[in-house]
Amino acid sequence: PNDRVVIGVSGGADSVCLLFVLLEYAHRIPLSVAVAHVNHGIREEAAEDARYVKELCRVRDIPYYLTETDVRKIAQEQRCSEEEAGRMARYEAFFQTALAFRADKIAVAHNSNDRSETMLFHLFRGSGIKGLGSIQPVRDNIVRPLLCLERREIEEYLKERDVSYCHDITNEQDDYTRNRIRHHILPYVEKELVAGCVGHMSQAADLLLQVEDYLERQTRKAMENCVENGDHCIILKADIFRQQHIVIQERILLNAVKSLTPFGRDITAVHVKALLNLFEGASGRSIALPFGIVARKEYERVILEKIRTGKNIAHEKGSRKTEGLEERYVNLNSAMEKPYVLALDETTDLWFSVFPCEEGREAPKNKYTKWFDYDKIIKPLTVRGRRQGDFLSINNGNGTIGHKLLKDYMITEKIPRCRREFIPVLAEEEHVLWLVGFRISEYYKISGHTKRVLQVQLIRKNRNGGENGRTY
Repeated sequence: PNDRVVIGVSGGADSVCLLFVLLEYAHRIPLSVAVAHVNHGIREEAAEDARYVKELCRVRDIPYYLTETDVRKIAQEQRCSEEEAGRMARYEAFFQTALAFRADKIAVAHNSNDRSETMLFHLFRGSGIKGLGSIQPVRDNIVRPLLCLERREIEEYLKERDVSYCHDITNEQDDYTRNRIRHHILPYVEKELVAGCVGHMSQAADLLLQVEDYLERQTRKAMENCVENGDHCIILKADIFRQQHIVIQERILLNAVKSLTPFGRDITAVHVKALLNLFEGASGRSIALPFGIVARKEYERVILEKIRTGKNIAHEKGSRKTEGLEERYVNLNSAMEKPYVLALDETTDLWFSVFPCEEGREAPKNKYTKWFDYDKIIKPLTVRGRRQGDFLSINNGNGTIGHKLLKDYMITEKIPRCRREFIPVLAEEEHVLWLVGFRISEYYKISGHTKRVLQVQLIRKNRNGGENGRTY
């Protein structure tokens, strides 16, 4: 009750149905809704779609937010498909609209057919249980109320109510992999093999997500017994590790490797298999893994260690090395006109935006979007690894603000030593605004006197068709 919900409405059958369903639902439970529409700049009739959605909102007195973007340009810049670029653009628009509307939830219109198509896509490409679980009903603040419905049910709903909707001709083409699955594979299975296959696959996805949740709990429990955080490394006790089921062993290794990187990407089954073989090899053997990680066998231990290369952040003119990550300067002047993007690595960016602080507007309460009082920043900001002397401003609990060394904070928070130098630090000289992914400095927090806000977002670029385009 009383949630504020942004609804992604393209004008197609699914999203129009979602809008009408939530408007009906709002008669039972009080909701405040707004609509976000994205013009991808690809189809000539896209402007007409935008006008249709705007009229839907005008008649019903619903706040309407339009975002116009150039998906082809994004695809070229990100070196990804137009399909993936469009998905990235949509979610970026939805998140920005949610900030503007102060929304609690973002509702999108995926249905059971979308879920089945994604399941097959992941299966054909190669995926674990989580990938086969496909689209989740709830992920962070994103909800999918129509995931239980098939596309035919959605169209029947609109037909019964005599509601028109827009037709995207790109959905009728076979240019995209998912469209080929939609037009050829699923219809053939439904007609020739098993009627009701979409519903059956959706049920299987629910079961797989439950299994994934259970296995993750068991994995965390097993890791408490066989994993130690050493000095800049992770130590696996081989004798206890071997007692685990092979499924849990593989998950332990995957989690251990990912914990040595800030963002945990590009670790595959091939790397996990190589690690498993290391447990059975002779002492002294070692293998190299992505992100500069080296694994070695030492008697009854396998040790994972990240070798310090100083190359985790791409070099720019004027940068200088710090511990683990190179120093990069932030161009805040550019952030006043449009988001300034600083690439942390091949998969992750920091986005900086500056805008006026609206009265009564609260800072977002999520882990990877932070607000700072822009006018308290006097000297140039840098993104770098930690340095000796770095400190955070913290609340002492008696109404005063004191300083705490970043080193002491990391120890208090039990951040593994092998990760500490690879976590990005946003700082004004030695004063840390944000240990990215962790806490921010009390001094830079916005207040009732704040005139301008610096928003910093950690953005995960997605190039493999996966679901997470942003880290939140």
